[in-house]
Amino acid sequence: MDAESFKQLYLPLHPRLYRIAYALTGNSQDAEDILQDAYCKLWSKRKEISEIRNTEAFCVTLVKNLCYDFLRSPRSRQSEEIVESLSMATGASPETEAIEQDEIRLIQQLIDKLPENQRQVIRLKGIKDCSLEEIEEITGLSAVNVRVLLSRARKIIREQYFKLASYG
Repeated sequence: MDAESFKQLYLPLHPRLYRIAYALTGNSQDAEDILQDAYCKLWSKRKEISEIRNTEAFCVTLVKNLCYDFLRSPRSRQSEEIVESLSMATGASPETEAIEQDEIRLIQQLIDKLPENQRQVIRLKGIKDCSLEEIEEITGLSAVNVRVLLSRARKIIREQYFKLASYG
């Protein structure tokens, strides 16, 4: 596959792939980095992937997997940005802000302990404020699956939060 056919095949997918990467990472720079990495992988494997029948599905899966790897990598920037943005929204006293930040960190830790699919869905719905239709498109899950995952994730977080809060 030459450069021109590569561009014609993969660059039209860029807007959809970017939306998926952005929805999963919540950061435009991280989404662009992941897409660049995806294009590099596609280019380096261009001979092997020329036989793929559904290039769009392949690319979506590749980008999702790269996002999952990125989100699993040891970094706390995303969690810290969430805590900071939520604490800036309140005009509370420093004591109240400290308590709220601790609670937010605790909830974030509980979210991080969820199974991957529940963690992804709860972040998309609760933090990124995606609609159910957007979550379906990003994850490839049905509406029923998304609702079930959200319900289970919320139940686990609620139970664990109250369990930890009652001991604290």
